[in-house]
Amino acid sequence: MATATEHYENLLAQNYTWMLGGDIDTMASTQTELLRTLGLDTTIGNGTAVDLGCGPGLQTLALADLGFTSITAIDSSAILLQELRNHCTRRGITNTVHTVHDDLRGLLPHLFTPASIAAITCMGDTITHLPTKTDVQQLIADSATALTPNGSLTITYRDLSTERRGADRFIPVRSTPDQILTCFLDYIDEDTVMVWDILHTRHGDTWKLDKGSYPKLRLSTQWLVDQFRANNLHMQHTETTPHGLTVLHANHRSAPVG
Repeated sequence: MATATEHYENLLAQNYTWMLGGDIDTMASTQTELLRTLGLDTTIGNGTAVDLGCGPGLQTLALADLGFTSITAIDSSAILLQELRNHCTRRGITNTVHTVHDDLRGLLPHLFTPASIAAITCMGDTITHLPTKTDVQQLIADSATALTPNGSLTITYRDLSTERRGADRFIPVRSTPDQILTCFLDYIDEDTVMVWDILHTRHGDTWKLDKGSYPKLRLSTQWLVDQFRANNLHMQHTETTPHGLTVLHANHRSAPVG
């Protein structure tokens, strides 16, 4: 069974920007508006932000557009990090964005002192790619430790805690004249769903099939909110978008939250 990291390297990374829509600048602009609406504050923590699981840089570019002056973008995919670096060069922000190729687990305490970061984003389903719920709990705890007072943590992900049945387990992701991507959900246990990605690519008059799978965590919104509160992260915003992404945004408080 492939890990999420292996699955991205074998199949998704080279198709990821296409999968999301293809226009990185338009997608980054949408993320800028979301983060601006959530009220991310660039005036605290010396304007320092971290993008966990940055991919090709939708949130990283958005954080730069908002005015954060030092952004650390972390991802386990070398392919996606190189794509981000290319965008940074094109936009002239290579001195603002610092990329790190590494596993997210246990990394924040090694890179940052406590109470030094103004904003942390972990978006686009990254949180569900961690191997265990314990890893999720630790990442949230590490994020809370790294945040300045009133610093923010923003997570977006798909809540797959309720099992889909029958044909509802097939999800059309994107189709263009030369590519079609569909995913299929195979529920393993109460904590895990196996995600199968099925990619058809046209080559002349024939179609090539690539496929692969990886485990994804089933995290309910309430469980994640409970983890936020346990780490003195005060919920500011919770919603589910029309595209099915759950948005969680919280500010760090120095005293326990009731």
